[in-house]
Amino acid sequence: MDELVKQALAKWPNVPHCYGWLGLDARGHWRMRDQRAQQQQLPGDKIAHAALLNFINRNYDQDERGCWFFQNGPQRVYVNLEATPYIARSDPQHGFVLQTGTPLAAIDAAWLCDNGALILRHGDSVAQVDDRDMAHVLAALRVDGLPLSDEALLGWLEHAQGNLTLWHDDKAIAVQPLRYAAVPQTFGFQPMPQAE
Repeated sequence: MDELVKQALAKWPNVPHCYGWLGLDARGHWRMRDQRAQQQQLPGDKIAHAALLNFINRNYDQDERGCWFFQNGPQRVYVNLEATPYIARSDPQHGFVLQTGTPLAAIDAAWLCDNGALILRHGDSVAQVDDRDMAHVLAALRVDGLPLSDEALLGWLEHAQGNLTLWHDDKAIAVQPLRYAAVPQTFGFQPMPQAE
């Protein structure tokens, strides 16, 4: 967290929290959700200002309820999550990089959901792979040691037949099946934080 943010928190400790105004979409874009976007259930406008994006990324955290927020000076701006708290993109140098720009140093576990979404976890970081990178990532999946065909993928999604692994950093990581609707509960985060 930025030092200026810590100072603002100390100076104004009781600023009300903000809900619904910031979102993170399934492709890792931060979105500003004005009143119209909130009322009409729209994703909101992509934030493109580089300095603001860097500020959000440096001051992104979670509370004890599993709600993710951006600490904007003394105010917590809670984030509506379209997918998971982090979105991972494939990267030729690091393997995967989170939307914050942080490399996903290692992968402890992986899940393939019934809708085809791939979820990766390292420590407390849970990231859905950006769908635009899935074609590249599918090449790293194996069923019973064999490259994954379209038919094998569909069979695994329907019946979880065979041992599915993700090859990453010269290691085979077991991939478990997961219902997409169960992702927030499984990983303990709130996709739509609400005021207490």
